[in-house]
Amino acid sequence: MEKDASLNVFGQDLKSCSDDPLTGFYRDGHCNTCMADQGSHTVCAIMTAEFLAFSKYVGNDLSTPRPEFNFPGLNAGDQWCLCAGRFLQAHDEGCAPRVNLEATHQKALEIVPFEILKKYGLNG
Repeated sequence: MEKDASLNVFGQDLKSCSDDPLTGFYRDGHCNTCMADQGSHTVCAIMTAEFLAFSKYVGNDLSTPRPEFNFPGLNAGDQWCLCAGRFLQAHDEGCAPRVNLEATHQKALEIVPFEILKKYGLNG
């Protein structure tokens, strides 16, 4: 699994998204990606209660701890490398979370237009 270049949506070095909880397709704290990352876990999103409820409703429960997968469960305020498609779906439904653009991988732009990401960006 060769990693794609670690660049953010600005074409700069990808910043860390979260080490606590440890996130990313590679569980390296960054929203790095590669060909094997079918879900494109590339958007560094700041969780909200509304988004977590939406995600659970559409079948991806991110709030319940799953110790067998070393997953602590997420809370509002946690940053997490979210699937770009799920972020776009949440945007379409009016409940997208804020985004750390410096920690969002440029591959997210293949799924989510920059103007949409920028609308939710903390640093855009």
